[in-house]
Amino acid sequence: MSQRQGPLSGYKVIELAGIGPGPYTGQLLADYGADVIVVDRPGPGVKAVDGRGKRSIILDLRNPEGTKALLKLVETADVLIEGLRPGVTERLGIGPEQCQAANPKLVYGRMTGWGQSGPWSQMAGHDINYISMTGALNAIGKDGEPPVPPLNMIGDFGGGSMFLVSGILAALVGREKTGKGEIVDAAIVDGASSLMSFVYGMHGQKLWHTGREANLLDGAAPFYRCYKTSDDKFMAVGCIEPQFFAAMIEKLPINLEAYGPQHDRSKWAQQHKMLEEIFGSETRDHWEEMFALTDACTTPVLDYIEAASHPANAARQSHIETPDWTHPQIAPRLANQELATEFEIPAKGGDVKAVLTEAGFDEDAIDALLTSGGAQIPK
Repeated sequence: MSQRQGPLSGYKVIELAGIGPGPYTGQLLADYGADVIVVDRPGPGVKAVDGRGKRSIILDLRNPEGTKALLKLVETADVLIEGLRPGVTERLGIGPEQCQAANPKLVYGRMTGWGQSGPWSQMAGHDINYISMTGALNAIGKDGEPPVPPLNMIGDFGGGSMFLVSGILAALVGREKTGKGEIVDAAIVDGASSLMSFVYGMHGQKLWHTGREANLLDGAAPFYRCYKTSDDKFMAVGCIEPQFFAAMIEKLPINLEAYGPQHDRSKWAQQHKMLEEIFGSETRDHWEEMFALTDACTTPVLDYIEAASHPANAARQSHIETPDWTHPQIAPRLANQELATEFEIPAKGGDVKAVLTEAGFDEDAIDALLTSGGAQIPK
């Protein structure tokens, strides 16, 4: 597959190097064909899956010549992504005002934890801190025990990257109507709060409570939780609807009369114990084979290595294996865009001359920029 195939082919994105949600935002845009140019900092660097499909240059943005070079790149860009603390790009001379002066149609995408404004905007934080302020972290884990950090999925990537991508795409659509650029203020705390909309809706119907293991989807229900198997692995049970619950019960050596009604909370403690004993009597593979291709909503809990090679996922070509990396496939899939067959991850700074030439620098100007240290070629 061409790295430039997809609906965003022809769009140029400048990504100021960072970690986590910013680079993942760039990855998603590159997956759909955007020409994403990562502006790396001087110094050593490492490759990662979120660099796939991108190009890389090294600019020293603390060097005035590096700043001028970036503003020159911005002139022909559609989007800029930055994930620095509020005010940093302004102090460097590459904030929204300066960049949109160079290109009024630019969509300037900003990623922070706490937002561009507010009393905590300058405070440090990580995913666990941002989601702690939204109710999401408090809802995850066992009753009476500390909440369990859900990796970085809810904050950095769910509340961060996904919302920045949607904001950028909305701004690009808006630009088609107005001809003007936009500034996208994507705060992880805002996005994670938005992800809680379902919980607020359930709360409004008096169907959700603030305690852990007290609700339909947080492990309180015997029919929506994980069970350990005899080989110390797990099965995930999610048979909420009565017909799916019946499909699970039908496969198990269990007396339904002794088990009791599915939604009788007074029976849930007993039902937990019964299902724990049953699932604990056989291996995960045994249960997977039994429930495969049924509507019992009962599936194996895989680690990420197993997930990449599982036959059900392999049939979807859900991952691409290379000698050094496992790449999740482009998602979601578009009918008019072929699936990827390979991904390339750029060497840091490997595209300096090509990118600068495309931006209008001649050979002498490139040499001068390199001599000044504003741009660098890795040794």
